[in-house]
Amino acid sequence: MWAASCLASCCAACACEACRSAVGSIGRRSARIAYCGLFALSLIVSWILREVAAPLMEKLPWINHFHRTPDREWFESDAVLRVSLGNFLFFTILALLMAGIKDQKDPRDKLHHGGWMAKIFCWCVLVFLMFFVPNGVVSFYETISKFGSGLFLLVQVVLLLDFVHGWNENWVSKDEQFWYMALFIVSLICYIATFSFSGLLFHWFAPSGHDCGLNTSFIVLTLIFAVVFAVVALHPKVNGSLLPASVISVYCTYLCYSALSSEPRDFECNGLHNHSKAVSTGSLTLGLITTVLSVVYSAVRAGSEKPLLPFDKSDEQEDKKKDAPRPVSYSYSFFHLIFSLASMYSAMLLTGWSTSVGESGKLVDVGWPSVWVRIVTQWGTAALYIWSLIAPLLFPDREF
Repeated sequence: MWAASCLASCCAACACEACRSAVGSIGRRSARIAYCGLFALSLIVSWILREVAAPLMEKLPWINHFHRTPDREWFESDAVLRVSLGNFLFFTILALLMAGIKDQKDPRDKLHHGGWMAKIFCWCVLVFLMFFVPNGVVSFYETISKFGSGLFLLVQVVLLLDFVHGWNENWVSKDEQFWYMALFIVSLICYIATFSFSGLLFHWFAPSGHDCGLNTSFIVLTLIFAVVFAVVALHPKVNGSLLPASVISVYCTYLCYSALSSEPRDFECNGLHNHSKAVSTGSLTLGLITTVLSVVYSAVRAGSEKPLLPFDKSDEQEDKKKDAPRPVSYSYSFFHLIFSLASMYSAMLLTGWSTSVGESGKLVDVGWPSVWVRIVTQWGTAALYIWSLIAPLLFPDREF
């Protein structure tokens, strides 16, 4: 027994030392990938607690202080919101602390890139403490998360526009017939997908024999957007291309589908009500995937001057020899703000925008708030893309 105890103690000590070394190594090489990993961990914790934490939370008197105990789904949503609140506070505090950093000589630069054992400990403490805050605080956070989620969706649009324009410029810069043909083929595929998918939307969400004018108007407006994008992009005075127009058209069509599939299952124009559970799970999974991709892409683009994982140690050693102040390659504050907004959005996905419990049991991402958030996001996407095309014409002396 004594030998086993010593062996266990040694293994535990080695494991802790290995974790400390690994965290320290990640912090020195790339803070951005570590932040992405921490955010992914918060999603996993939220998902797990949504499934298993309800029985325990029902026994906590400062949470379950109601005369009549709420349904299990209420506690599931509450667990997700509390983890999200801790995650939101963690990244918001970092965003405030990192505000105004101009060069790497700033002491706060080390806080951003290092101290990972302390930061992970603080993150765990914040998440843990959120399970002791009053329900009113969580309810207030739930309310403001709807607005924060809308802002995050707009950030997703900006990131998508940045990605698509970069993709188009990269292929055009090659100035070869092959790449021009590739641009045309990809654009054609995107437009075929847009109009084909729109036909399915009419079939699913505007069935004959029902008054589905609202759904029909959403789908028709999506098609109008696709045509307008192409017309404006191909205008002689606009320095546009079909590739960004086609990709944004596909994205707007996806937003339309996402909005319509989030309509209440008892709504007569929702033709997917017979597959509600599969659609709900698929919508949640796709939403979380796009959220993770958005924050990862923001991490990559935020420090585009340097790779996400700088494996060349000689570059790091060379950097250390330079004593002159060097400007930071991206805004640390904005970087953390994206994670804060993403925390709100992921919570809304996992709780169904606070409408899943009342309307459809365990279904997630369902209800009219979810519908309108996506529709407004689609309109914002269309407006931002058209503005990116016409702004250089309206203000030729400015850079866009």
